[in-house]
Amino acid sequence: MIAEFLADPNNFGDTRSGGLAGPMGLLIIVVLGATTALLIRNMSKRIKRLPDSFDQPKSDPANPDG
Repeated sequence: MIAEFLADPNNFGDTRSGGLAGPMGLLIIVVLGATTALLIRNMSKRIKRLPDSFDQPKSDPANPDG
């Protein structure tokens, strides 16, 4: 049994036909890249809509702390 296993010329997985590791990895990388690009675009639009400065909160006469 061990002799048969050792006699096999290649047991490292590259003899499988129809392997999907390469295409699936590429698909995942492309999807992550597209998602990142869309998030950057969306956040850039939101940052541009922010005001240059924010007003200070007005002090409340009923609240002496602020």
